[in-house]
Amino acid sequence: MVVSRRGQALRVLALLLVVYALPASLLSSSGSASVMPSATVALPVSQPPAGSVGPGMVAPIVIPPDPALSLPPTIAPSPPPVSPFTGMPTDLGAPVLCVKIDNASVARPQSGLELADLVYVEPVEGGLSRLLAVYQSRVPPQVGPVRSSRASDVELLANFGRPALAFSGAAPEVGALVDHAPILDVSAIARAGDYHRDRRRPMPHNLYGDANLLRQGGARPRDIGFRFGPPPPGGRPVPGTEVRYSAAAIGVQWVPEESRWVISMDGAPLRSASGPRPGAATVVLQRVSVHATAVHDAAGAASPFAATVGSGDAVVLRDGLAFSGSWSRPNPDAITTFTLPDGSPLTFAPGPVWVVLVPS
Repeated sequence: MVVSRRGQALRVLALLLVVYALPASLLSSSGSASVMPSATVALPVSQPPAGSVGPGMVAPIVIPPDPALSLPPTIAPSPPPVSPFTGMPTDLGAPVLCVKIDNASVARPQSGLELADLVYVEPVEGGLSRLLAVYQSRVPPQVGPVRSSRASDVELLANFGRPALAFSGAAPEVGALVDHAPILDVSAIARAGDYHRDRRRPMPHNLYGDANLLRQGGARPRDIGFRFGPPPPGGRPVPGTEVRYSAAAIGVQWVPEESRWVISMDGAPLRSASGPRPGAATVVLQRVSVHATAVHDAAGAASPFAATVGSGDAVVLRDGLAFSGSWSRPNPDAITTFTLPDGSPLTFAPGPVWVVLVPS
């Protein structure tokens, strides 16, 4: 049979298409021609070159990375530092300022008490009371009226580190104690430029200090023994109570709507000339030994010394409840611990604290 050249060309082309369509492994030597598989070249799986995938070849599979594996590990944020005086967040790098504040009736309302972290109520001459306010978390622009210091303050502050103590002056015997105590003297004598007199008030109940200037150089806050946490079991509901000195009365009332205690002095609500009414989340009634010293005031009355080193009974008021326990401080450098009868910590409610020193 005679096949035209065009027919032969079509046959050859059809044969070539069949050959290239079959896998190389199915081909064997046949006749005078042989088809050999091409050499295999290893390629990176993640970046196959264009055109490398053809008949008889399997396209490489690219697996994308797991997004969860590529993220940085999650680090839980550190809790903010808390004040050893209130149990609330604070800047622990800020210094401590303690201010001796007048509490005579003519000195009220005082300025700055509503911002104090901690307030001590102390007995002074004539059966009256005076306040020692401690500032660290919040600082008022003005505080006062500022009055003179007592020997009780030196012992009370011995475990605070070296706080700044603002006061108007002191008897020579007390001044000598301050000079040798771990206290930064920022009195009106040492830092006169940081104080001013309010001429609208009678002397000596009109001296005020610039708290932001006075606190400079004071020590950072340190643990003085307060422990904050949930209320322990066994509290007794108490709407209010009163502590009496021979010529002063300190009242404490629970305000449920505000979840805090408010203070009264001599039967009248204690108010502030610079802000809202002062109050506390916790009030401590700390029974201490009080005795007369050789120091006398201008009227000849002996200055009392309230001992805060030792031990005694304590009542902690928090959350509208009263908890009975005890306090202990073996030496001036030690913290003051407050414990329940079973020896467990007597915890305070987070927030401002007022401590009333109750003569035993």
